[in-house]
Order: sequence, then C-alpha cells, then structure tokens
Amino acid sequence: MSNCHNLFQTFNGNLSITNSKKEKLMTSRDNLRDMIRKHFSEKHPEYKPKFRGQGSYSLGTMIRTKEDTCDLDNGVYFFPKPKETATTMQNWVWDAVENATSEKPQHRNKCVRVVYKGDYHIDLPVYYKESETNDSENPQIAVKDAGWSKSDPKEFSKWFKEQKDKEGQLVKIVRYLKAWCDNRSKKMPNGLTMTVLSCRNIKYNDRDDICLRDTLKEIKSSLKTSWSCKMPTTPQDDLLENYNGDKDYFFESIESFIDDATKAIEQESNQLKASKLWQKHLGTYFPDGQDIDVDKQANALAGIASTILDGKAKLNSAGQIQANEGVSHKPHKNFGGQ
Repeated sequence: MSNCHNLFQTFNGNLSITNSKKEKLMTSRDNLRDMIRKHFSEKHPEYKPKFRGQGSYSLGTMIRTKEDTCDLDNGVYFFPKPKETATTMQNWVWDAVENATSEKPQHRNKCVRVVYKGDYHIDLPVYYKESETNDSENPQIAVKDAGWSKSDPKEFSKWFKEQKDKEGQLVKIVRYLKAWCDNRSKKMPNGLTMTVLSCRNIKYNDRDDICLRDTLKEIKSSLKTSWSCKMPTTPQDDLLENYNGDKDYFFESIESFIDDATKAIEQESNQLKASKLWQKHLGTYFPDGQDIDVDKQANALAGIASTILDGKAKLNSAGQIQANEGVSHKPHKNFGGQ
C-alpha cells in the first residue's frame, strides 16, 4: 500500500488559480459589468441590469485547466420580464461587451462568452425575474432561439452548501474529478455534472486517495444502472440527456482510473511509483511522491513513538532509538534558567 493523501493536498493547492490571475479575473468581471451598465443606460435605458456571481467560483470548486486557464460565471439579471425576446436580450449584452477583448464574444446557447485568450473566459448568462425581492420565484434564463427557461443558480448554490462536509473533502473531490475530465483526450461530462455526481456518490474517508477511488466506483455503478444525472434544483433536468460525448469512452476512462487507483492504494508500496499512476489520470499538477515506502516509514515512526510513550525507549551505540538493547532513557533536571 502507498498512502498518497499528502500528495492530494498539494495537488488541491496546485489546482488553484494564482492570486494575480484572480485579481485579473475580478477586474475583468467588474469591467464587463460597467460596460453592460453603460450600454443599457445609453441604448436601452428602460432596462437596468443587475449582476450575481455564480458557478464554480462561488462554490469553491474552480480549477485551473491543464492549459492554465479558468472560467467565471457572471449572471446578468433584469427585473421584471423584458418585452423583448430572450435572444434579443442576449444580443444586447453581446453588443455591450463586443469590444471587451481583441476576440469577438461568442453567442452561445445559454450565455455570451467573453474570451481572454490564453488566460480565462467569462460567461454572461442572461436572466429575468418578475420581482427582485421575491426569493421564492425562480429566475428564467435566456436560451438562444428558444425563449426563456427556468433555471436557479442561487438555489443550486444553497443545495451544494448543504451537501458539504465540515472538513471540505467534497469540494476537493469535485476539483479532483474536474481535473480528471480536463485531462482526458475526448469530451467528458461538464463541471456541473461532475459536481452533482460527486455529491450523490461520495464515499468519505480519512484519506483523499481512497475517497476518490471509492467515489469513482460509486459513480460508475450509478451510471451503469442509469445513464442520467438529474439536476437537484430548478429546472431538475437531466444533465446527461444531451451529452454528446462518447459514453463508451467515459466508461473506459473511469474503469482505467479505478484500476490504477486501486494499484496505487493497495499494491504499490513505493510512493513515487504510486504517484505516477495518479498522474496518468490527473495530469502534471499532481506532484511526484517520495521514492520510498512511506507506509513502512510511517509504521516505523509510529513504533518509535509508541516505545517512547511507553517508557521503553533505549539508545543504541549509534544514537538510534529502539525498544530492545541499548541504554535506557533517564529523567533529568536540566530545565534551563538559573
């Protein structure tokens, strides 16, 4: 066995964006908000956009991709329902941020995406609510060429926070699984899907490596039984219903990951070799382990600690602590001071 729990803590840190990038991301978010406010004030003064952060940044599950990029969701809200169509409102938001970067924004199905090439992108989904103060009312999201559809990111955020454990292991598992998907060569389920699957299938353990392996097993089992992932909050749709990736490839990938994770946990005694098995699936942000049997070393240290606490510790001629032959420890009164 090789305990790689400590390596996963380093990995979790490596998945975080740098402080400098976070500052740039927040500055870009604020600049986009100012551009949208200004545009609507000048061109469509009857509408006053409001904004709400959402998505992985708000949940704490954002990761840096293998290309060292990340994304941010910044909801654009209107109160009450606009007279114009959903697509028109998206178009007007697109107009507002048209010149935000050197690359023209993308008008996607459920958002306007502003790309900061090689660095990050910011998604601007458009919503309306009849009342700004009625928390029981679900927002409606603009869907390109399809109208408005119920969607409530705030409700999902509340649900996710209710699932979280005090130790933060769920958040880490979501980040690990998103990193795994990012490191696959073909399309995998998106971050929202992996977040819901993690919440519903997590198998907590004191060690992150075992928790991840066992959660993968549960996810595989649940999806083999039924290829679906129902959104737990409005609109409660199936997140895998329109998945256009290769389902067979997904199962091949998760089975391979489970096999290598089991080898790393149960068979490989050398931590460096075990870390190479994890890197195969999680990418280069996962650190190299020590070229030693860490479990054997940990057990040896635990044995030494036990002999010291039991008062049986002795020193051999080389000054090493042992439990059998050698010089017994004797109490002293050299406590310093006068």
